[in-house]
Amino acid sequence: MNPANSALLTDLYQLTMLQGYHDSGREEVAVFEFFVRKLRPGRGFLMAAGLEQVLEFLEGLHFSSEELAWLASTGRFSREFLARLETLRFTGDVHAMPEGTVFFPNEPILRVTAPIAQAQLVETRLINLLHFQTLIASKAARMVLMAPDKLLVDFGLRRAHGAEAGLLAARASYLAGFTGTSNVLAGMQFGIPLFGTMAHSFVQAHSDETLAFEHFAHAQPDNVVLLIDTYDTEAAASKVVALAPQLERQGIRIKGVRIDSGDLADHARKVRQILDAGGLQHVTIFASGDIDEYLLRDMFAANAPVDGLGIGTRMDTSSDMPYLDCAYKLQEYAGTARRKRSEGKQTWPGRKQVYRSYDAAGRMASDVVTVEGDAQPGEPLLIAVMRAGQRIAAATLVDIRSHAAANLARLPEPLHRLQEPYDYRVEIAAALRRLAEQVDRGV
Repeated sequence: MNPANSALLTDLYQLTMLQGYHDSGREEVAVFEFFVRKLRPGRGFLMAAGLEQVLEFLEGLHFSSEELAWLASTGRFSREFLARLETLRFTGDVHAMPEGTVFFPNEPILRVTAPIAQAQLVETRLINLLHFQTLIASKAARMVLMAPDKLLVDFGLRRAHGAEAGLLAARASYLAGFTGTSNVLAGMQFGIPLFGTMAHSFVQAHSDETLAFEHFAHAQPDNVVLLIDTYDTEAAASKVVALAPQLERQGIRIKGVRIDSGDLADHARKVRQILDAGGLQHVTIFASGDIDEYLLRDMFAANAPVDGLGIGTRMDTSSDMPYLDCAYKLQEYAGTARRKRSEGKQTWPGRKQVYRSYDAAGRMASDVVTVEGDAQPGEPLLIAVMRAGQRIAAATLVDIRSHAAANLARLPEPLHRLQEPYDYRVEIAAALRRLAEQVDRGV
């Protein structure tokens, strides 16, 4: 069994609450919604991601005999309750924003409608999946905006916080617009294009740098991208120029060079001059090493001749914003709207829909959050993706990438920039405000 799909991959209090629901006979339908409360400073938008893994988890939700036996051994749960868990499956409905949709605070991106035990139990894993991929997709989208039409490759597996994080970061960055990944398993599992060059160790294992280049070229004749900063970047570029005619005679053409240290923009300019002077105008320059959206902005503002980039640590850990202030909260139970009123953590009650309006140029203009059934001008963003525990339709990763690209293209121009973003208007509709007042009055 894949531990990532285990029903026990949850917090203890989910199970203790389920025991309480069981003992008190609470089995009515509940509505939970996932949303982000607020953005961190410097961020203007987020991109929804992780829905595919959520639906996969819900479809397979069950407790194995081994898991039930272990729960029984803890002495925390009654025999009758464990017998109910044995038959528990997810039979509810899910509405969600499609992956790749740009969204803003207080907008639900996923709604679960199911008997309360089911909807409650899945909280932890759903937050876990939606939070991480949304975090990474949002970070990657900022980089895509700073480097349009550039080759962007996820290099972050080795610095990711665990194996699943590395896989899902490859997926999230790809759907947000990256070109591919170095993560081989992500290539097999998700069909993401694979990219790779060579490591400094390969060069160091040879007594001669040129010999290392030659050996690698013969090992990968259709993908000759040579790492040139192990010793002296510009000297290595000259060696590449000298080696190229010999390889050409053997039917091998150098595709690119990679720079992984120092002032990347400055080295790229010098290397470009060396390559061009040596007749290697076709050889691309690929850069890597502690790259984020701010470095991309500055690099291309200075017209650095970089064609592609390998981006790892700062994206796969979302280094400047390593978490989202997100929540999955009960909004309705047994047909009655519910509202959390905790200080600083109030929620808007009831089942909700988000409508998006666009300006004359087709750019996002404003959003309205309202109760379901209160039709507003604009495009409704939450759609049905699961009925009675079964997926309605599965979007391909190619479709999701196209949807994400369309969303980024429709961002207001100020949100394309990295300076303190302007305040995109998200309105709380009058119908939703009235419902909150009714709930507060106990009506």
